[in-house]
Amino acid sequence: MPAPGLDVVSSRITPSVQRLLDRLATTPVAVYDATWTLLIANAPYDALMGETASWRGIERNSVWRNLIGPGTRAVHTPEEKAEFEARLVADLRLTAARYPADQRLKQLTRNLAARSPRFVELWESPAPEPHQDFGRRKVIDHPAVGHITLDCDTLIVAADDLRIMIYTAEPETEDAERLGLAIVLGTQALID
Repeated sequence: MPAPGLDVVSSRITPSVQRLLDRLATTPVAVYDATWTLLIANAPYDALMGETASWRGIERNSVWRNLIGPGTRAVHTPEEKAEFEARLVADLRLTAARYPADQRLKQLTRNLAARSPRFVELWESPAPEPHQDFGRRKVIDHPAVGHITLDCDTLIVAADDLRIMIYTAEPETEDAERLGLAIVLGTQALID
């Protein structure tokens, strides 16, 4: 639930969330607002998923990226993709119910509806459970190291209605080695 008195989606990174990001400096982490718009990502996340700093405006929104835009490096079967999209839209619909006065959110849903028949179909369909179980195994197709199977957990910061997405690999596996290599390669490229 949003904090009392908030009638718009917060895009504030609290000091406690920033400290969490700082402590997870070697783990891919991204923070999203309640509309699934990316607020901040650390260097390991950029190394894994591609440089997010170049994303502008609506490109930063995960619903838009997955329904209209270029998507992400996550690999989905057609069934997984359909379920993922349905749960993202269901979560956005819940956000719209919590923040009915948020003009930015209304504009986002108008833009999505104008550009995506799939969005309209999902928005108007009976809602599946919202994306409560974001913690799933995901396969990331990294251009330098290939496929990496990771756990993707999403933590909710209830007071500010933020989503913190964290990618980890099972220790001492080939995927952990690939993730480490992807982070080294990506962060070196970001520093150079």
